This record gives sequence, structure tokens and C-alpha cells, in this order.
Amino acid sequence: MRGVVFDGTRTEVVDDLEIREPGPGEVLVAVAAAGLCHSDLSVIDGTIPFPVPVVLGHEGAGVVEAVGPGVSHVRPGDHVALSTLANCGACAQCDRGRPTMCRKAIGRPGRPFSRGGKPLFQFASNSAFAERTLVRGVQAVKIPADLPLTSAALIGCGVLTGVGAVLNRAKVDRGDSVVVIGTGGIGLNVLQGARLAGALTVVAVDSNPAKEAVARQFGATHFLTSAEGVRDILPDGADHAFECVGRTELIRQAIDLLDRHGQAILLGVPAATAEASFVVSSMYLDKSILGCRYGSSRPQRDIALYAELYREGRLLLDELVTETYPVEDFAKAADDAHHGRVARGVLVF
Repeated sequence: MRGVVFDGTRTEVVDDLEIREPGPGEVLVAVAAAGLCHSDLSVIDGTIPFPVPVVLGHEGAGVVEAVGPGVSHVRPGDHVALSTLANCGACAQCDRGRPTMCRKAIGRPGRPFSRGGKPLFQFASNSAFAERTLVRGVQAVKIPADLPLTSAALIGCGVLTGVGAVLNRAKVDRGDSVVVIGTGGIGLNVLQGARLAGALTVVAVDSNPAKEAVARQFGATHFLTSAEGVRDILPDGADHAFECVGRTELIRQAIDLLDRHGQAILLGVPAATAEASFVVSSMYLDKSILGCRYGSSRPQRDIALYAELYREGRLLLDELVTETYPVEDFAKAADDAHHGRVARGVLVF
């Protein structure tokens, strides 16, 4: 079968991948569509360290092909969106409703794929850039069959991370002010999360002026090409500032833009060894810096919620899909994503 493989030096689309049958608690999914997220590019450029060779992709949707013993919530033929959380469901963090903190869901890549008899790693417990992938049952969330799979694919990362950061981690409230730095796939979902939460003033900041129209479509009330103008709109600062790019100087900007009791939420991914600085004395007015993994989401609950919001016309998904690419055109899709030509490109099989 076809898939996108990174061997530590180069990335190629291959047609000789093999995948094992599902074991207990596992689901085999025929992937129909997969979003190209910057995290995939970050593995390729070394920003995110990951063992190789690896089958890339982590934002997908498809149709259940087979299930292993013990799986009863989905069956062959069901449409599913895939999450990256292979959480155990039994530890203290899972029991508290914090599956993103499950230690069995972090840093334990499996190897369900093989090529020429040699095993390949699975990226983010998902590897959606393959015609078929194998996930834990908890990662396969049933969605309505009328939801386009090219749009549903984006729920599994961009929507869960961006909207989830607003609703679950920051807990933005009605009337709050929000600044969003970076309006790529994650930033746009933060914008629509702020809209859903009832934020009053939502300032989008992006150096590319061509992104203004789509930023406003997703929920921005103001658009700036530089953070320098934020104080003209919010003289006292923002209640919430989301950094969605992954650059340390922008993290500093997000912190500096906070009002009293404000919080900076870090969503962008800089290099693993990157360090950021801030003025310590500025933090004593009850300000906070919050990390956020995967939107602090509970995928079985949240994916179903977002799918229903989409069906009601309240959550934008189709508008996120700027371009679709046959998987063979991965190189073009990656180049478009790297240069910001698309909000989200989607690979289709």
C-alpha cells in the first residue's frame, strides 16, 4: 500500500508498505483523507525529534476496515475521525478526564508498519499518511456518514488543538478579549474557538496581509500584520494571548500583551531545546503562561461535539481545506504548507 515515509534524510511516497492485522483493542482504518500539519514538517526538519524510519501523518479520517477483539464502539464500515491519543483509559490522569496527560500516550511509538520485512515507526500513534493505519480503539471516533471525510480529517488535530485550547485550557468566557498570533491551521481554529466561546474582541496577528479575510471569516474582529498595534485596540492588554507559530520572540510578545490576570497559551512548537524569556516582575499581577497539549482534549467527547457543531453550521471545517492533493503530490503539499500558501492542505487516497 501507499504511504509517506521519512527515513531521517529524505521523504518519499512509497507503494510497498505493509501493516499487520488488528490485535485486541485495535482498529484498522482505511484512510480517506489526511491533513498536512506543520508537526509533520517539523519531524522532517528536525524540530520535533522522532525515531526513523517513520510513516508520517497524524490528522486523518476514514472508514473502519476491521476491528480487533474487545472493540465494540465501532465496526467495519463506520466513518471515523482519528485522534493521536492512544491513552490507556485506566491511569489516574485518564480517570480525571485528562487523557492528554496519560503517560502511556506520550513517547511510546509503535511499529505496526513494515517495508521489505523491516519495521517502521508510527508517528503520533496515528500515521494517517498511509492508505491504512492501525490505532487503538480509543483513537477511532465514530462520526456521521454525511460529514465529508476531507473536512472531518481536520478535526483530529487542528480543531482539537485550536478550539480545544480556547474552550478546555484557557476557558475563554463571554466578553473576554483574545489575541491570536499566527493564523495558520491552528490559529484559525483558535479564532473560531474564541467566537464559539463568546469573546468580544478577537485580534488576529499575522505578517501576511492576505490572511485577513479568512481570519475575519473564522472569528477575528480585528486583523493586524504586527503585534505593535494590539495596544491601540486593547489599551490594557488581552485576557488571553495565543501563540500559534512556535517562535520564542512571539512567545515573548504574547506575554507582554497580557492584561492583569491575563494568560498566554503556547500552541506553536519551537525547537525542542528553545528557551524563551520574560520580565518576571510583569507576572505578579496574576498573569499565567500555559502550556497546552492537544487542546487539553477528550477526543471521544470533543470530536463528536465538533462534528455536531459543524452539522449545525456553527463550526467551520470546509473553509479550512484550502487545497486537496493526491498523496503522490506530497512534495508540493509540503512546500505549499511550508510557505504558508494554504491554511490546511489535505492528502487524499
